[in-house]
Amino acid sequence: MNYKTIAQETLNIEAQTLLKAAQNIDDVFDKAVEMILGCKGKLIVSGVGKSGLIGAKMAATFASTGTPSFFLHPTEALHGDLGMIGADDVVLAISYSGESEELSSILPHIKRFDVPLIGMTRNENSTLGSYSDLVIKIDVEKEACPLNTAPTSSTTLTLALGDALAVCLMKARNFQTTDFASFHPGGALGKKLFVKVKNLMQTQNIPVLGEDAQVKDAILSISQGRLGTVLIADKEDRLVALVSDGDVRRALLSENFSLEDNIMQYATLNPMTIDDEELLASDALVLIEEKKIQLLVITDKDKKIKGVLHIHSLIEKGIS
Repeated sequence: MNYKTIAQETLNIEAQTLLKAAQNIDDVFDKAVEMILGCKGKLIVSGVGKSGLIGAKMAATFASTGTPSFFLHPTEALHGDLGMIGADDVVLAISYSGESEELSSILPHIKRFDVPLIGMTRNENSTLGSYSDLVIKIDVEKEACPLNTAPTSSTTLTLALGDALAVCLMKARNFQTTDFASFHPGGALGKKLFVKVKNLMQTQNIPVLGEDAQVKDAILSISQGRLGTVLIADKEDRLVALVSDGDVRRALLSENFSLEDNIMQYATLNPMTIDDEELLASDALVLIEEKKIQLLVITDKDKKIKGVLHIHSLIEKGIS
């Protein structure tokens, strides 16, 4: 059996479903976004089975991108959790058929609270459709399942429509990287979006020499500084150059080389620097990789040395 072909067919069916849905987005979607934006409370997402799993993911995405949200299971709602729904909330209910028994059971109570209800279903005339103030259609011609029964294309489309809602809301709220970082302080994502240069840069025991230093002074400073580099500053402590261990090795191969040579003969002039300690560490790593350097020097506006950031420090902290 050619599983590669089956996999390709599955992805093609689901891709075509998404492309068709993109063409059929209408004014109802705009109204749904505006309804959620006008919500003074929370966006409550509900559904059962596969729709419930998709709904839980949607709620997590909304909550992490600036729209207060949580998932409410219909069964739990029937046993007391309906109290979680407030007058200022909006409910987003998901059911492909629109006839899920558990979800249908709580719809009259939601309407009794006079809470706006957005339904996601294939059938506008279903129970869910009839109770909903707005219906976002889940229009699927064919499930990717060979029996055309297991939720595949329909769940993919539902998830994508949830993502589309979240992105629209992010745009409308002008949700920025810094906002995202504040909701994701932990893990690799938090490190990428929250850790700044000032949190990782070395400010003490930085190897620095004057412009009149000799090569032998540079070798000693590089060895003691453990950064593989020594900085060269003028009499006003402004950075003018740096010398790496690679520069020293190349100097050793120079004709008529002497350890008493002035280090400026072999130094890298006008090295890469930044004067923004608030720069994200992940952005600093991009600079380091683009310039193919190991050490980024942080200075003030007058080029006076404030600190250094070594690529090893970024790697050790898991910045990528």
